[in-house]
Amino acid sequence: MILNVQNPVPDLAETIAQRSLADRGAAYAAEVRRLLDAGLELMRQAGTDSRPRVADIVAAAGLSNDAFYRHFPSKDAFVAALLEDGTQRLRSYLAHQMGKERDPAGQIRRWVEGVLSQAADVELASSTKAVLWNGRSATDHLALAGPSTLLATLLEEPLAALGREDPALDAALVGHAVVGRMSEHLSHGTRPNRAETERIVAFCLS
Repeated sequence: MILNVQNPVPDLAETIAQRSLADRGAAYAAEVRRLLDAGLELMRQAGTDSRPRVADIVAAAGLSNDAFYRHFPSKDAFVAALLEDGTQRLRSYLAHQMGKERDPAGQIRRWVEGVLSQAADVELASSTKAVLWNGRSATDHLALAGPSTLLATLLEEPLAALGREDPALDAALVGHAVVGRMSEHLSHGTRPNRAETERIVAFCLS
């Protein structure tokens, strides 16, 4: 076959290389998900009695140490990724719940209820506390500073609709307050009740 040099076809080597990279990326994403899911389950089971080792996590995931350290430089980095993964999931859940409301006050209520539900639900509370304990103490509010900021951005639009002069700052303050209160419940093993939830909602809307 004679190639038309004036109209060259795409380089086959580059096409195959790109396809291989895409396949490898999908495989690596699957590895990370298996490691995260296995680590979360082990930590949930162990609670605050013991910390799963890297060897325990890779065994539960059916992977190797090489696979673990391919994605995470340390156990601390792995725990940080677990916290980030949980935060992203919670943010998606909160956005979904807020989307059920047209009224900005109702959206803020949904946000508060969703955050506090992490401490109200026994299984969620034990999982979250275990992850925090494996990294830092569940009483260390700095461990939740990053997540609270990410979650709080969902409040900016409804707060702006309510006429707040600085909705970004107000959202950050509400985020730190509510996530901090949730963290206190996790630390003490307590559950927020309806009266407390209503009081917090009223505070956020005041």
